[in-house]
Amino acid sequence: MDDAVLRGMAKWPNVPAVYGWLSLDRRGHWLIKGERVGNPLVSAFIGRNYEQDEHGRWFFQNGPQRVFVTLDYTPFVYRVVSAEGAPLALECHTGAPVTTVSGAWLDENGALLLETEHGIGLVHDRDLDRLPPHLIDMTATPLAEDALDELMKSLQMRRRAPLWLAFRGNTTRIEPINTAEVPRRFGFLPTPKPPGGEDASKNHNGQHSQDGSNGYY
Repeated sequence: MDDAVLRGMAKWPNVPAVYGWLSLDRRGHWLIKGERVGNPLVSAFIGRNYEQDEHGRWFFQNGPQRVFVTLDYTPFVYRVVSAEGAPLALECHTGAPVTTVSGAWLDENGALLLETEHGIGLVHDRDLDRLPPHLIDMTATPLAEDALDELMKSLQMRRRAPLWLAFRGNTTRIEPINTAEVPRRFGFLPTPKPPGGEDASKNHNGQHSQDGSNGYY
């Protein structure tokens, strides 16, 4: 976390948390009350101070105030950042590079989920068409388009298929998964709620800055 955030937490330890104010969509955009955050400095500030608590709730630590995040799907969204023809490189929506992929799944809707050192996340839908050169069979051979389509269809129908993702010298088998299973399996709550169900969406009392770079948003 940012030093300014840590100092704020120490100085004001009992600021009420906020729910229902900040969300993360399936393309890695932060939204405040449904409106996309367009300022890249604010987005970066949120990303640097984004963590999970012991109950599986993801939050943005806004100075002394904890702002719980509603997730459209997964806590992370991964982008393909490598050039065409280069080895696959991935980056988290927070800007952090990915160095390890430890699991891969395809859901019934064709979304690809990856588990990395950061956590579980889906690959941005606009990047899926950049992955075929890195999808291989058991002999580490890239697949023809029609063969790859058949394997993807099998996975979407909850059937295992001989399909692997090649990343940084390692291969990870892609398994089938159902959307409804994802939160429980990976230990997160998509929609955090306040204790007792009270409306805590109006508790936001942080200091506002234009760029999020010198204090709280």
